[in-house]
Amino acid sequence: MSEYVNVAEIFGCDVFNDSVMQERLPKKTYKELKKTIEEGRELSLEVADVVAHEMKEWAIEKGATHYSHWFQPLTGVTAEKHDAFISAPMENGKVLMSFSGKELIKGESDASSFPSGGLRATFEARGYTAWDCTSPAFVRHDAAGGILCIPTAFCSYTGEALDQKTPLLRSMEAINTQALRLIRLFGNTTSKKVTPSVGSEQEYFLISKEKWLQRKDLIYTGRTLFGAMPPKGQEMDDHYMGAVRQHVGAYMKDVNEELWRLGVSAKTQHNEVAPSQHELAPIYSQANIAVDHNQITMRILKKVASRHNMHCLLHEKPFAGVNGSGKHNNWSLTTDDGINLLDPGETPHQNIQFLLVLTCLLKAVDRHADLLRESASDVGNDHRLGGHEAPPAIISVFLGEQLEDVLEQLIRTGMATRSKQETPLSTRVKTIPEIMKDVTDRNRTSPFAFTGNKFEFRMVGSQDSIAPCNIVLNTMAAEAFKEACDILEKADDFEMAVHDLIKDYAIDHQRIVFNGNAYAPEWEKEAKRRGLPNLPTMVDAIPALTTEKAVKLFETFGVFTKAELESRAEIQYEIYAKEMNIEARTMIDMATKQIIPAVIHYTTVLAKSINEIRAVGVYDVSVQTDLLQQCTKYLKAAKTAMNKLKKLADQASAMEEGRDRAVFYKEKIRPAMDELRKPVDELEMIVDKEMWPMPSYGDLIFEG
Repeated sequence: MSEYVNVAEIFGCDVFNDSVMQERLPKKTYKELKKTIEEGRELSLEVADVVAHEMKEWAIEKGATHYSHWFQPLTGVTAEKHDAFISAPMENGKVLMSFSGKELIKGESDASSFPSGGLRATFEARGYTAWDCTSPAFVRHDAAGGILCIPTAFCSYTGEALDQKTPLLRSMEAINTQALRLIRLFGNTTSKKVTPSVGSEQEYFLISKEKWLQRKDLIYTGRTLFGAMPPKGQEMDDHYMGAVRQHVGAYMKDVNEELWRLGVSAKTQHNEVAPSQHELAPIYSQANIAVDHNQITMRILKKVASRHNMHCLLHEKPFAGVNGSGKHNNWSLTTDDGINLLDPGETPHQNIQFLLVLTCLLKAVDRHADLLRESASDVGNDHRLGGHEAPPAIISVFLGEQLEDVLEQLIRTGMATRSKQETPLSTRVKTIPEIMKDVTDRNRTSPFAFTGNKFEFRMVGSQDSIAPCNIVLNTMAAEAFKEACDILEKADDFEMAVHDLIKDYAIDHQRIVFNGNAYAPEWEKEAKRRGLPNLPTMVDAIPALTTEKAVKLFETFGVFTKAELESRAEIQYEIYAKEMNIEARTMIDMATKQIIPAVIHYTTVLAKSINEIRAVGVYDVSVQTDLLQQCTKYLKAAKTAMNKLKKLADQASAMEEGRDRAVFYKEKIRPAMDELRKPVDELEMIVDKEMWPMPSYGDLIFEG
């Protein structure tokens, strides 16, 4: 990488973006493609052939030798197959570089080799990838050379979605249709499209690659299954937004440069709360592009870390005792002519369209809180949610003082006549210019918080795709908008009807609004009194996918069929059981092959030293004896716990896949893992560091 970077020159240089298309495509072809992108029209094969040719020529100029349909199966990571541009050799032994419209539009992959939840049997292998022309293709450079990556959807031979992209695009169409209906009611005849706008903050840990390679738990599971806390953690708050260490700064510089080349608008970077934890945040983009960009970001974070002799941990809770990592999903709705439907304006009490949108969203979140919670479910997130670092598992909405006051007026009197305004903030320092204080504070404990002109969903795990939560947000909002429009379009007196509807929604769904401390123990009791769902684990949340309410929601808007929802639930149960099994087996492996032998070696050395000290006439070996007794006690406890875990793991492995197996892992295996960890962590504090078989927490998070 160059020492100095001209961002304006390199930004998007490896992306087949609008400016490249406008420059390289014939005008007629460019216009047809733009209509497809902006209006959802079908793309003809004739146009696709021209686009494919120019895309190939551009990619080859960028050093690409292969192309790939780049898709997002239900594995949690992206997938790709590389095909060279070369065609069959000619008679003279030369080859042509070719790429057709058919190859651009459609690819084929083995659908039975990816998670399908029963939608595809092993003998029914065919699946298709289809070009998402709304997300630009890009050339990625790595050890494999230059690869033209074409963002695609992935579906089965019978048309079911087997990926994250397909239902996301369906949900975007649904919200566009219903949001346009809503703004037409308020006289907007110029906006032609409403798009979910998303910005996803990405948290991650950086540790030494050398030390990572010495921890089987980090290699196999992404988190430390054993580990005693060092003398210092994050209690001094000195890491958060502190000075970035030089080697981390060099890493961030390279990450930014790679992201900028791929059109990812990496904007913010800083140290996070925990030692060795950091954050990167981009500028907002439309939802499907934001999803693609986040997948690109996670890959680049890992790739660049390896180049800097570090390893990037994206697990939600790689270290117990310090903050885990999340991914804040900032969501809003924006028209093609720049109107943000979630912008309250200076006087939100007078902004009737905004109040309708807001109360519709309150209704949507209240009705589908369980689905929203499920959209942020994964095994790692179970360790993170509810701690003093992440929102609790109970969904609630934070509105802030200004909007809460407006809603209270509506609920109390049926009319809102005032909005709290910004006031000057006095620092009592004459040389500091006067600044205006926002009308509301922030609430970092809220899962779904209004933050000025958007909602911030703070539950998503750091290694997860942001597609599921945006699918839910888009679809539940579309439903609420549809129901409101169905009423208002038939109203004789629109103004009266819309005021009544806003008031009714505010009253009926006020239980979902909570502006207080969501970490407080009292909130859990209050939420139960309000009837809000409390789904503490992934296993508790999965059933939300297949309720009658969820099936009706998704089938109404063509986002998921009942079969697709049932398959996703099955996949989630399988994922939970498989990840827990890997964690349990890794603990057993580490305890058997590393920890117990190390402790036995230490106790043997200790016992020999006791005998040798006594042999020279020193009889006070109480310290050594006490250490030996403690080690023996914890060693026995560890061996007993390990035997119990192994027996339970064998029992779980013999069970059929499905909910019962996942529940067994949650209720039996997880507590057994905790039982094994406790004595091992105690032993780490006793055994000679030189004999302990792996790097400690202190080694990992302070020396990474």
